[in-house]
Amino acid sequence: MKFTEMGLPLVFLKPGEVYVTEKPALVKTVLGSCVSITMFEPMRRVAAICHGMLPDCGGKGCGDCPEKLKYVTCSIKYIMNKMQDKGVNTRDIEIKAFGGGDVLTYRNYDARATVGRQNIDAALGILEALGHKPKTSDLGGDRGRKIFFNTQTGEVLLRKLRKTAVECVRVT
Repeated sequence: MKFTEMGLPLVFLKPGEVYVTEKPALVKTVLGSCVSITMFEPMRRVAAICHGMLPDCGGKGCGDCPEKLKYVTCSIKYIMNKMQDKGVNTRDIEIKAFGGGDVLTYRNYDARATVGRQNIDAALGILEALGHKPKTSDLGGDRGRKIFFNTQTGEVLLRKLRKTAVECVRVT
């Protein structure tokens, strides 16, 4: 089935954005090192998705910084709170995790964790701290992803992107 045949409005989620809804939609986003977390509560059909770019805000306090939604930890806390605001019991939420790819090739790599790896660790760490773990995930690797999140069913359709010839060189 083609996405246009689903009859759902298409929403494009950009980096640093979240989408929380009780209405049917198909949310599309493209991930490289960024991480998206989807949340779905099947009884109430409340859905949420975030697109975090960086691991955390460095202790600024997730409610205080104006750019909080670009951080993985802050955006996950934010959508969890929005789900609760809509009357969802967080124990009933189905969580899925995607992204965190190492999409650049590095020469002279200095063994620090890549942004993708840091984003994965931040996402899984904050979910664990909140008492949750993803029902399913597709994290890491060396390829980007395009995902489509159906807010009516919680289903996520995933397409792995071809690896590109982008190379990053450390200049010292």
